[in-house]
Amino acid sequence: MSSRFGLKTPKMFIRTRYEKLPGGDSQSASPLFRSGTWSKGYRSPMWANRLQRPRMSFARIIMLLVVSILIVSMTVTGIVKQVRLKHHHKGDDRKLYHWEHYPRLRGLFNGVRTLVPHSDYVSEQNFVKYSQSANPEDNIKQRWPVMDKEHKEPPMDPIRFSPYPKFDSKDYLKTHEEVHTCYLDEDEKVELPDIYAYPGIPQNQTNPSFGSYEELGLNDKVCFDRFGRFGPYGYSYPREQGGFGLADKSEKNGADKIWSTEPKIDYTKVSWGKAQKRCYEKNKARFLKNVTQSDSEENHVQKKKVPRHAYILRTWTGYKYSEQQILTIRAMINELSLKSGGEYDVHFLLHVKDDSIPIWSSDEFYEKTIRDNLPEEFWGMATLWSEQQMRLYYPEPFPNNVYNHAKAPVHSVYRSAHFPLQWFSQVHPEYDFYWNWEMDLRLTGHYWEFNTKIGDWARRQPRKGMWERASRYYIPELHGSWKNFTDMVEEEMYNSDEKPVWGPPKFENTGMLESPPETEPPRTYLADNYQWGIGEDADLITFNPIFDPAKTNWVFRDDVSGYDLELPEPPRRCAIITVSRLSKRLLDLMHRETYLMRHHMFPEMWPPTVAFHHGLKAVYAPHAVYFDHNWPLESLDGTYNHPPKPTDSVFGWGEHNQLGNSFYYNAGFSSELWRRWLGGREYDQGGPIEEENGTGRLCLRPTLFHPVKHENLNI
Repeated sequence: MSSRFGLKTPKMFIRTRYEKLPGGDSQSASPLFRSGTWSKGYRSPMWANRLQRPRMSFARIIMLLVVSILIVSMTVTGIVKQVRLKHHHKGDDRKLYHWEHYPRLRGLFNGVRTLVPHSDYVSEQNFVKYSQSANPEDNIKQRWPVMDKEHKEPPMDPIRFSPYPKFDSKDYLKTHEEVHTCYLDEDEKVELPDIYAYPGIPQNQTNPSFGSYEELGLNDKVCFDRFGRFGPYGYSYPREQGGFGLADKSEKNGADKIWSTEPKIDYTKVSWGKAQKRCYEKNKARFLKNVTQSDSEENHVQKKKVPRHAYILRTWTGYKYSEQQILTIRAMINELSLKSGGEYDVHFLLHVKDDSIPIWSSDEFYEKTIRDNLPEEFWGMATLWSEQQMRLYYPEPFPNNVYNHAKAPVHSVYRSAHFPLQWFSQVHPEYDFYWNWEMDLRLTGHYWEFNTKIGDWARRQPRKGMWERASRYYIPELHGSWKNFTDMVEEEMYNSDEKPVWGPPKFENTGMLESPPETEPPRTYLADNYQWGIGEDADLITFNPIFDPAKTNWVFRDDVSGYDLELPEPPRRCAIITVSRLSKRLLDLMHRETYLMRHHMFPEMWPPTVAFHHGLKAVYAPHAVYFDHNWPLESLDGTYNHPPKPTDSVFGWGEHNQLGNSFYYNAGFSSELWRRWLGGREYDQGGPIEEENGTGRLCLRPTLFHPVKHENLNI
């Protein structure tokens, strides 16, 4: 056997258990090119079949068979490990990307047993910096998390998390209409669930590289585990009680404490669409367009109108809803719509791929399509559309295309995902804002807090320097405060050859719609002291920077139709991933530009460009984005904000730089971190056993993930 496998039998047990290759540890290995799961059949060595049965007792035969099986098993394990390591490093034959040489960050995987109050928290990046410092004062900082190995439970208990205003307070009712409580059932006996967070952070958890909780007004002093976040929506309790029972193999120490105050709801009896409608009807006075007077005789302050939001999930026929995604959608409806007193409505905008289905001529087919393609609890929330319908609504021609890189028809969803959104806004004009939400997004935080705080932040932003700030990633560790970042962008603009954007841009054209008169600047750029725009709701909020595609080699930058080819291409803007919040004003302009002017661009360019052309307010929300490698700050800023040449842009050929973060169209780290948070095992790390024997389950601050293509957990 030894000669056959090239191993010396006496050393076999040492080699198979402890041998490591250089660079094979978690701190230096790339997360993007790890080995997959290997399985292969191996025959037993020939000598194992040559036992002289007449000379041995039955007990000795059994013992030899057991020993043989153990030896073969250990040998196969050793070979598999060698093959896996060889396969793992096979990718290293290529030239590594520069960021793959940076040390791995592992602090996001510290679990609930390492929780500390926010005042004691030291980020992983600062821990690394302090531990490498020669300054003795830095040693005062707490080192790697210390936990009590005798106790498996977290050192603190979860608490109810509610970010809403006190709707019943005198201060709120002075300026707002009364908010009536909503319920899950028609008899108003099933109260809405609450979610729970831990009032601390895992020690040395990684800090986001981009974005700021503090700047957006999000609570960064708490973290969410899977039980507190999804338990109240049926994650952990069994199916016979109306849940999903997904926590059978999960590390769950201390998780049951939420049930001391939280009831378990049978979700098999819930109709979310009906619950949304009842909630709106009870609270529709809050959303009337007409200003109402206070009922109090001594208080004549006019009551504020609360804007309404359509939260649109873009889905399609044949889409498979995982149980984890159903939990996510339940959270959306409960937190955005029902708990807020009807401020949001969640909709499914369902793409019917088969144009031959007569959904527009038959209510029966319409309802059957919904029932065949949505979980029952979400029936009554869907609006169907098809590409054939869009051909009729926005008929050809769309002339003078510059370059159709996708080689697809203009009405294909790939090139015109904005068509059904525009149409939806015309069919449902009752909303002030429309959230364009993709099915592969996930959020660890509270939906109402996340979305509403981002909208509030956007309202506070001035227009001066708006487009220039929106084109850059905000790196707090490098840029400092948002004011410092604003001043820096302003200085960079002054030192460049470019003019700042100030109102609708002027460019050569042979026909454009008139822009709204209120988008003309009230004063010159220099005379404005960051006043214009403050208090104005944003027409467009994106979750990645809004950049000028003409300066990059992004592949779809020239998918522009309807403009005069004899003139230079119109100036345009783009934000990768179509996820965004759009105002009714913007969608109306997009709609009119499409059907009146026959103007068209690739979906990720169209909303930002229309907002740009017509002088609307557009911002990039600096939400938290995490990286799995510890980039030097100057390299991070240089790569993402100041590439040396267009071909290096992270929006184009330089998109490999996005692979190791938590939010981009091709981000590889997003799925890994999300599934680890759910308790899965990724790349031979994490999972129930590791959580149980280590620091416990993950607990993350509010984080938006994209993309998450599946939730098949390897446990």
